[in-house]
Amino acid sequence: MSEPAILSDVEGAIGIITVNRPEKLNALDLATIGAMETALADMAANPEVRVIIFTGAGKAFIAGGDIADLNSREGLAHYTEFAGPIHDLFRHIETCDKPTIGAVNGWALGGGCELMLALDIRIVSASARIGVPEINLGLFPGAGGTQRLIRQIPLCRAKELMFTGDHISADEAVAFGLANRVVPAEELMPACKALAAKIAGKSPLALKILKRTLAAGADMSLPSALAHEQAMISLTMDSKDAHEGCSAFLEKRDANFDGS
Repeated sequence: MSEPAILSDVEGAIGIITVNRPEKLNALDLATIGAMETALADMAANPEVRVIIFTGAGKAFIAGGDIADLNSREGLAHYTEFAGPIHDLFRHIETCDKPTIGAVNGWALGGGCELMLALDIRIVSASARIGVPEINLGLFPGAGGTQRLIRQIPLCRAKELMFTGDHISADEAVAFGLANRVVPAEELMPACKALAAKIAGKSPLALKILKRTLAAGADMSLPSALAHEQAMISLTMDSKDAHEGCSAFLEKRDANFDGS
């Protein structure tokens, strides 16, 4: 019996989604995309899960799309059968109400880099290599990469990566602004779990509204975004968590947030 393409585990308040095709360097095909969508939906609906970590099995995070799978389609078939589902998946990850962390354990190329761009926080192994090499196949990033990359790093850097297809190191990814920090390979998952546990101790309701405020404000003018922020923080003040947090501070005790 073959191993599932996606492993889904819950450790307390932390959900872990692992792409599990190590023999294919975790390349994404339609079945894997569908399984990840299901795993994400389950984690998003699970009230016990407060933070979700994404990683890959073996020596790769995700080495890109499954080339044989991609080569099996043309034009309209690709648009409807592959591009649609992967765009939907990455948008669902990007807009998930729960914070997401990438434990980037190795090659993060093409779709792997594009998944990184949809995650809130990215911690990378010192051995990781990151890039969007689609141009070498006569293609270009097509899972949100052309648009997210130019919004997250300087335009000239983004164009160089896409035009050359070159890979960059973990340290370069941090310098470019693609990743938060680099850790030794053996410390990657412990570091991600420690960060996830720290975030999981915050108010899940405040985190949800914060993420929505950030996402909505990014597409607004500054005056509109500030007005939106004003409304959202006022809405948050109606929550039990907000008053629990303030009371805990005044009473010099740890807050007990329940998301209400």
